[in-house]
Amino acid sequence: MNQPAFDPSAQQDELDLDALWLPFTHNRLFKKQPRLVDRAAGMYYHTPDGRRLLDGLSGLWCSNAGHRHPKIVAAVKAQLDELDYAVAFQVGHPKAFALASRLAALAPEPLNHVFFANSGSEACDTALKIALAYHKARGDGGRYRLIGREKGYHGVGFGGISVGGIAPNRKAFAGALLPGVDHLRHTVDPARMAFSRGQPAWGAHLAEDLERLVALHDASTIAAVIVEPMQGSAGVIVPPIGYLERLREICDAHGILLIFDEVITGFGRLGHWFGAERVGVTPDIVTFAKGVTSGVVPLGGVVVSDTVHEAFMHGPEHLLELFHGYTYSGHPLACAAGLATLEVYEGEGLFARALGLEPVLERVVHSLREEPNVVDIRNFGLAAAVELAPRAGAAGLRGMEVFQHCFERGVMLRCTGDIIALGPACIAQASEIEAMGEALRDALRAVA
Repeated sequence: MNQPAFDPSAQQDELDLDALWLPFTHNRLFKKQPRLVDRAAGMYYHTPDGRRLLDGLSGLWCSNAGHRHPKIVAAVKAQLDELDYAVAFQVGHPKAFALASRLAALAPEPLNHVFFANSGSEACDTALKIALAYHKARGDGGRYRLIGREKGYHGVGFGGISVGGIAPNRKAFAGALLPGVDHLRHTVDPARMAFSRGQPAWGAHLAEDLERLVALHDASTIAAVIVEPMQGSAGVIVPPIGYLERLREICDAHGILLIFDEVITGFGRLGHWFGAERVGVTPDIVTFAKGVTSGVVPLGGVVVSDTVHEAFMHGPEHLLELFHGYTYSGHPLACAAGLATLEVYEGEGLFARALGLEPVLERVVHSLREEPNVVDIRNFGLAAAVELAPRAGAAGLRGMEVFQHCFERGVMLRCTGDIIALGPACIAQASEIEAMGEALRDALRAVA
């Protein structure tokens, strides 16, 4: 790529970097060598010092239609001239109903009712609260227990980190997490799964761990199980063939709700509207966010089944059915962006394009198998991860160095510890995915 060399000092100009506390960031290290972007279009970011960055993770798993798609941008601009904010409680606006109807039509039957939030974290906490309230509404309030999974990520609310299974996210808050939460074992077994392409053939039996928890706690205490169809934040952990199907069967047998956290897997990441369609399993509740607006405006929510929804629709009509909501639920700008985004996905055939790009990404990442320090490679849909051996006594450092080297070369990927994740947008060209792979190859050799 012909562009200026990476110069972090040139990007700072007169910016005061001290005031901002960045999320999930090594703040002190970042401010010594800041990485700034100030423009974006399509598959690329641009930096203040004139460099172009190929976006290898769709923003943060969210810009599935690329950056600044003109139809989505135009819809948001037009909405600003019409309605900036509508009260979310006891009042509605047309686009919120239109978007909810569209999402309900796209979700698997019988998921037909949408509750809006503003982020994936809020969506997950909403889903958990609905699950608990559902059993209470049915007169089965003894079901208070929630089951998550090791290595799971369900946002950063107290509900989400309670059912989540990534240890560093929980450690500082352990004394305030929800009681009555337990976790399924994770599905990573390098001895049997390493370098699997797509869903591993081994591991369906790992779902039986739910039967162990049922026997331990008794099914009558368990409200819901929440899992990601594909675990993105933990490093693209792909479900074994038959695993999710077995979880569904066990939940049905014991009257337990099954929640799919589709904040990452929804809207094209697995080549479909929802990952549930890709894996052939329908949950009782689905969470969504990120790709629903292609990251243009924050929006999240849940879609629940007819059975779950109807459990609340009893009693006097003047009483609230659910004591829950947000000031910005169904924000007009977000709904305008969402409606336009869904039109772009459908009108431009982006999910079929994603399915066509999947084997390209698979080939590119698995070509890195023999590179230095690579211990595993995983892929599913337009998501892939290359796991690295950690440096002795410095876990996460190798991954950070690889990430930084790719950034300097003009490709933005993501590091989570010593795992490098790739998640190109549905609009990517095969040549751009190849460029991501070559940048990563070069980085692996450079930091070896």
